[in-house]
Amino acid sequence: MFDKILIANRGEIACRVIRTARRMGIRTVAVYSEADARAMHVEMADEAVCIGPAPVGESYLRGDVILNVAKQTGAQAIHPGYGFLSENAGFAAACAEAGVVFIGPPIEAIRVMGSKAESKRVMAQADVPLVPGYHGEAQDLETLAAEAQRIGFPVLVKASAGGGGKGMRVVRAPAEFADAVAGAKREAKAAFGDDSVLLEKYLGRPRHVEIQVFCDTHGNGVYLFERDCSIQRRHQKVIEEAPAPSLPDDLRRRMGEAAVAAAKAVNYVGAGTVEFLYEDGGFYFIEMNTRLQVEHPVTEKITGQDLVEWQLRVAAGGTLPLKQDQLTRRGHAFEARLYAEDPQREFLPAIGRLVRLRPPAENEHVRVDTGVREGDEVTMFYDPMIAKLIVWDEDRDAALRRLRVALGAYEVVGVTTNVGFLGAIAAHPAFRGVEIDTGFIERYRADLLPPPAPVPDRGLVLAALAVLLRRNAETKKARRAASDPHSPWLSASGWRLNDDNHHDLRLIDGETPRPLTLHFRPTGYEVEVEGRPAIRAENVAWDGETLTATIDRVRTRATVVFQGLDLTILSDGSVWRLHLDDPTARAADQEGGSGRLTAPMPGTVVRVLVEPGQAVEAGAPLMLLEAMKMEHTIKAPAAGTVTAVNFAAGDQVSEGVDLLVLDVGEEK
Repeated sequence: MFDKILIANRGEIACRVIRTARRMGIRTVAVYSEADARAMHVEMADEAVCIGPAPVGESYLRGDVILNVAKQTGAQAIHPGYGFLSENAGFAAACAEAGVVFIGPPIEAIRVMGSKAESKRVMAQADVPLVPGYHGEAQDLETLAAEAQRIGFPVLVKASAGGGGKGMRVVRAPAEFADAVAGAKREAKAAFGDDSVLLEKYLGRPRHVEIQVFCDTHGNGVYLFERDCSIQRRHQKVIEEAPAPSLPDDLRRRMGEAAVAAAKAVNYVGAGTVEFLYEDGGFYFIEMNTRLQVEHPVTEKITGQDLVEWQLRVAAGGTLPLKQDQLTRRGHAFEARLYAEDPQREFLPAIGRLVRLRPPAENEHVRVDTGVREGDEVTMFYDPMIAKLIVWDEDRDAALRRLRVALGAYEVVGVTTNVGFLGAIAAHPAFRGVEIDTGFIERYRADLLPPPAPVPDRGLVLAALAVLLRRNAETKKARRAASDPHSPWLSASGWRLNDDNHHDLRLIDGETPRPLTLHFRPTGYEVEVEGRPAIRAENVAWDGETLTATIDRVRTRATVVFQGLDLTILSDGSVWRLHLDDPTARAADQEGGSGRLTAPMPGTVVRVLVEPGQAVEAGAPLMLLEAMKMEHTIKAPAAGTVTAVNFAAGDQVSEGVDLLVLDVGEEK
């Protein structure tokens, strides 16, 4: 067994590998970019070495630099995690040449399985079921069109060299075929440097079922059952589960045996995943991922095995810990991927500081794999995953209940997240009823992503109480420092001289003002929301973070987080965001005539269309911003004069930064 390994990755997978290595008595070396100097994986590892600036091309994709670090630190092996260099045959070859063990499959297996077309040719020879299609080398339009007619429409055009949904088109009629192929080739060339495509019969409502396989250098190969990863958006997995529900046991066995045959066809070694589409009793090979998968924890939960430990033992030359007939599964597990992203804005990534990050308590039923802590920054440079939430119980219904409860208990403030979206999936009747396929999210999009609703009265009352009690705490602090600490004029307890004891507040919900009046009563408060009959709030307590109150006889608990005049209220799985309308701040803001135009998302400035001193009309384009491979135009909200341009073409910007300043007081 190795004494020391290097983890060529970051985030939650780096932390995940470190935990197993530490348990096995193996020392670890972390590598990190300048942006990750204080990252969680850096602090967890025994040693850590900086490998370059923040962009991945200058750090985590620099295989030569990473190999030099391995030599300098005496690491005997490199664990690539997933992503980055994990499926890079060139890096695996460089490791072999340098005498460092690559904790992954043989170079040729990576190469073959990295090509969708070649992998399908090899699978056909191994009698692994394939979706009817064309995987040939001829790429002229005439050949492709003839093959599409043979397969029968609708067909799927796919980039041969890539993944993640890039270079993929569904073609439903012959007249659409030429344009679809041209578009897929352009996108494939831009993303992967290879414009070759393959064709497949398009399945209407397939499920995505994958098999976890493991092989060693002694000729042994097993499958550790299956996972269902059908809940996807833009071909990216959102919630995974194991085992796949509602599959006959005979079908599970046949899929597992086909997956092992696929692995042995390329002399595979280590952990891999063979992915299939399943529909109407038939299953068809899609591709093989030659690495550990993001969703491997659900397999670990139902088998009781540590797959990273298996990887380390096999890479060190050992045999598989268990044979096929020794592997068993128990119960059901789900994994939900928590991302800093905005589901209401086409899942655009969000960046910012994790002001509050409190996961549910971990136990035998709940596991949280993460690479960030409260106070850390989610940056524009890397995948915005916050954590993977994994739950387990004896059956699917029980595990799904635990998933809903755990998602409701997850508290994240500071960045927009998909937690509510995940909760909507977990609570959807069709998901509970196993009416699932790869089109689930689009089919139920209206249910899963309803328009933002106004904050309910309960949320407004909780916010108002928190504002008042926070003021009271600050006032008490001021009284202690005052020359007359007993003065009633410094009290926010409700004392008034010849006046009704009340407070008037105005909260902004989106762009809508929501006025409230709080009346002090001997047992608590009566709160009028927008002039409606008062809501009683009694037994109110506030500790600076958590607010408890009995609201109209219902005991309620909420976490309230203040960020300046912004409030986030988290209660029973609901998240409400409000802004405290401060007349003083509003008056100060209205004194000037300048308008700061901020970045609506993290991205790159493509082009600046104006310069300081230039007069512009309302609606005039000022700057082009690229994010998620789409261009967004920053326009003037009113006529005025540009007084400052804060960024140039090529600059990367964070969400919310001031891009330009426009003087709208008077057009020059």
